[in-house]
Amino acid sequence: MNFRTNIQLQQERNQIDYASKLLLIGSCFSGNIYTKLNYFKFHAFSNSFGILFNPIAIENLITNAINKKKYTEKDIFNLNERWHCFDAHSDLSSAEKNELLTNLNTAITVTNKQIENTTHIIITLGSAWVYRFIETDTIVGNCHKVPQKKFLKELLSIKKIIASLENIIALIKSVNPTINIIFTVSPVRHLKDGFVENSQSKAHLLAAIHQITNRRNQLFYFPSYEIMLDDLRDYRFYNSDMVHPNETAINYIWEQFQQVWIHEKSTSMMKEVDTIQKGLAHKPFNPTSEQHQQFLKDLDKKITSLKNIYNITF
Repeated sequence: MNFRTNIQLQQERNQIDYASKLLLIGSCFSGNIYTKLNYFKFHAFSNSFGILFNPIAIENLITNAINKKKYTEKDIFNLNERWHCFDAHSDLSSAEKNELLTNLNTAITVTNKQIENTTHIIITLGSAWVYRFIETDTIVGNCHKVPQKKFLKELLSIKKIIASLENIIALIKSVNPTINIIFTVSPVRHLKDGFVENSQSKAHLLAAIHQITNRRNQLFYFPSYEIMLDDLRDYRFYNSDMVHPNETAINYIWEQFQQVWIHEKSTSMMKEVDTIQKGLAHKPFNPTSEQHQQFLKDLDKKITSLKNIYNITF
């Protein structure tokens, strides 16, 4: 008897290997995948503006990066003794105005270069619910605890999400026509919106994505949401908040991602990197022993070899 409904996944073309360059943008789940890619030392870059949940915020980031927007004082504000920007997550906020502007403009420059040079971009959408700042009539990426009365909460229609995704694709392809764009929907449940509201939000995102994905145009979908909700489908795969996937779930979804998107020729390299990572994390009983010193020398040789051949740094 089978107690699971395993999702059958097939390998995609244009897979990721150690020559690939990756950019991950979107919700906190994109950070989970980035952590795995970074552990195995793939050339990956993640969320220069921090976590962004809705497609409009991601579209704004892509637009501003490609157009090399210059952030100035008019783009930021002070609240609770810190400077913030509605386009970015609070991770970029600062007690110093100039520091925030430097962070924003540096992030724009870096993201511009990443978009132009990357081979694969992974965009994770978290929610179709958005907050419109009444004063400027613009949708924000983060509210930064500004009083809620200053915003209008809206649910993006499927049509609006499709339009936003098409803009994102056109912008990226205008500077990098051969790029592979992988969309996914975050399995994190936004229950603060409500159970029904969260389901409606995810449904809008999924319906929109499936309207624009096209393998022939290198536009793909990876079912992280379905793996979590339909394959794992158990609270034992969630953290104690019952909202975020736990480590076991993240590892499982990563294994599925690896099966679909990581080229098999990279498997042996990943094993070598894993061995080195475990070696670096090893805590010896006697750090000064001859045996441990030899272990460090052997480890250093492996690191040097990978650096020289694949430009991998630890």
